[in-house]
Amino acid sequence: MTGVAVPYWRLSGFYLFYFALLGATAPFLAPWFAYLGFAPARIGELVAIPMLMRCVAPHLWGWLGDRTGQRLRIVRLGAAATLATFSLVFLGQSYAWLAMVMALHAFFWHAVLPQFEVITLAHLRQQPTRYGQVRLWGSIGFILAVVALGRWFEYQSLSSYPYTVAVIMMGILLASAWVPAPIRGEDETSQVAPGDGFLARLGQPAVLAFYACVGLMQLSHGPYYTFFSIYLGELGYSAVVIGLCWALGVVAEILMFLAMAWLLARFSVRQVLTVSFALAAVRWLLLGSLAQNATVLVLAQVLHSATFGSFHAAAIQQVRQTFGLRYQGQGQALYAALAGIGGALGAVYAGYSWQALGPFGTFALASLAAAAATVMIVVFDKKEPV
Repeated sequence: MTGVAVPYWRLSGFYLFYFALLGATAPFLAPWFAYLGFAPARIGELVAIPMLMRCVAPHLWGWLGDRTGQRLRIVRLGAAATLATFSLVFLGQSYAWLAMVMALHAFFWHAVLPQFEVITLAHLRQQPTRYGQVRLWGSIGFILAVVALGRWFEYQSLSSYPYTVAVIMMGILLASAWVPAPIRGEDETSQVAPGDGFLARLGQPAVLAFYACVGLMQLSHGPYYTFFSIYLGELGYSAVVIGLCWALGVVAEILMFLAMAWLLARFSVRQVLTVSFALAAVRWLLLGSLAQNATVLVLAQVLHSATFGSFHAAAIQQVRQTFGLRYQGQGQALYAALAGIGGALGAVYAGYSWQALGPFGTFALASLAAAAATVMIVVFDKKEPV
């Protein structure tokens, strides 16, 4: 790999469009369902369906990617199928039909990112700490989508929402066609040592604890990704301000990605993860109790730098260190799957808890989940460092 140029802008372009799609769904999908007239419990269920598909789809595609090595083809197929299946939304908008569309398009959408993460790390083989410098363009895509669509929906009806999503999905497909395949290294083609393998590495208690913490972290984000926009609207914030709040969190995330190479050179991955979990517990308490205070709301959004930025970058490095490139597809797939399980459970519990306990009780439960992850990662780090 020495002397092989990193296709920085091609990799970055894919992240730009992929996370622009997340920027179109995370803040606006639940409000679109509300616009269509669904109750909070039904909204929570519909939002949970794509997250649940992350429990199934990544394993199949991860195994296939590790088995065939054709990760880029899987990414391109997934991007094309995502657009095709989501387009079914134009044929009907009943609860059952939308549930089917959410499941179908998510099955392919969640095939894409874990495999692309492996492609990126393969291109960055000699300089893996540059991952944050590539991944930050995903955050830029997210913030552009949030701000632009926030302004668009301020003046236009949410009836245009599906069309904006389809356009962004087309961008993902075109960007995937521009990315070159990486050269396979010796660590991917060499013989497997006796007693080594994906399951053997996964079976370490510290690795299992790490993945459990991933699920808890995503569980804690359930109220945020499902009801944050609705919550701020109920507190009297305008659509533009709500979009800017999402954007602020992503700006903080971008700055964290820029700093990750420096942080990981001075602190261990486990130390970064521990602080990220602890700050998540603080963030959800602030949002649940003091979001009506603009200063506190800004502080809570700045903490997105830890609850997603440093957490995600450190988690990707943890998976890379644990599984290497040979089993990276399955390792990243499991990371996505556990995130999907946690996110789906978080969305479902948030839907019911929002009605029963209100915003404070819902975010308090999220804080407890993040606090549990903090304790777990510390305990298992001391018992068995990875």
